[in-house]
Amino acid sequence: MKMSIPTRSMIALGAVAALALGATGCSSNDSGTEGSGGKIELTVATFNDFGYTDALLQEYMDAHPGVTVVHNKAATSNDARANYFQKLGKTGLADIEAIEVDWLPEVMNYSDLLAPVPADLKSRWLDWKTEAATDASGNLIGYGTDIGPEAVCYRADLFEKAGLPTDRDEVAKLLTGDWADFFAVGDSYVKATGDAWFDSAGSIYQGLVNQIAAAYEDPSTGDIIATENPEVKAAYTQTLDASATQSAKLGQWSDDWYAGMSNGAFATMLCPGWMLTQIEGNAKDVKGWDIANVFPNGGGNWGGSYLTVPANGKHVKEAQELADWLTSPETMIKTFKAAGTFPSQQEALTDQKLLDATNPFFNDAPIGRIFSDRAAAVTVSPFKGQHYFEINDAMQKALTRVEDGTQQADASWKQWVSEVSAIG
Repeated sequence: MKMSIPTRSMIALGAVAALALGATGCSSNDSGTEGSGGKIELTVATFNDFGYTDALLQEYMDAHPGVTVVHNKAATSNDARANYFQKLGKTGLADIEAIEVDWLPEVMNYSDLLAPVPADLKSRWLDWKTEAATDASGNLIGYGTDIGPEAVCYRADLFEKAGLPTDRDEVAKLLTGDWADFFAVGDSYVKATGDAWFDSAGSIYQGLVNQIAAAYEDPSTGDIIATENPEVKAAYTQTLDASATQSAKLGQWSDDWYAGMSNGAFATMLCPGWMLTQIEGNAKDVKGWDIANVFPNGGGNWGGSYLTVPANGKHVKEAQELADWLTSPETMIKTFKAAGTFPSQQEALTDQKLLDATNPFFNDAPIGRIFSDRAAAVTVSPFKGQHYFEINDAMQKALTRVEDGTQQADASWKQWVSEVSAIG
């Protein structure tokens, strides 16, 4: 879950919130907790919205007398990431720590400090989700939570004012094609209304870069290739060319960006499932938001997370059992309904409860089927080496400098090249 780079892990949801729910119980397999001395407290550290509601955690505690689950939510993923790497292998981490997929290459360097996922669970997840978190010794070190297949969220009311189709199936037809086609429709919208087509260059660039198989580092050598990769330069240029006339220039996760979801500052957003709660939470009184089952240039995945269990924790076995339960197909369907976190579990993807899921706020959009289709449309799983996070973070800042008028595109690119050249 991401969004640092604008990924879902960057979403600011306020100061660190702690949810402590009391109960009494045993471990997830009815073994372990009582044998370890009775009542225990398990801490779960996340960022963003993983869908771990009070009711969900209470459900676990009701089934496991003796266990109290405390949920600590960081304000941003940057905070969570800094805390994770400062304390991993030392003291101070939660029993279960969530990580964002873009940190994963760095986390894998310390896989020996994490308790492996039991071997009998490995078949639970999509193959690529498992492979990404498996170390050289064959240990799976992360319990996969969600993936981020992307669709296009749009304001049907603003489309209507611009003379564009409003029905989600018609909008999907309108936007089918490559990025040039998406921006061509944007030109029409801007000409008709004088208003912005999308929210920011950063969000658009993220959509493009997630379709590049190896954007920043060579998969075979790990060498940084970012500044010499023509696909990266093309994505940067195409994004900023469109941004000049079509962007609201509202940096993602900013107060103005959140307000823009409600006040009509932009007509479209690229949206993985986890973005839905952000829109609904910040545009509660808006009736026009909808979701089109389409994505420029085919498909794309933005974000996704894992739960990890530090090997030196006080309650490793019990933490593993809770992580198992939190990432079971049944639980992940519940978190999808609560927060739009689209499951990475094989069994969940074919569950009728998932496929039949709708979202009333988005005009009763069939979100289960839309995001299932969007997941099937993903053909590229980008390689993300150990420097991916910092390179992409620097790129997002480069795009922001252009959008806020601090630098011209060429100068900002040159600064980014210099910054990347200093990495490693």
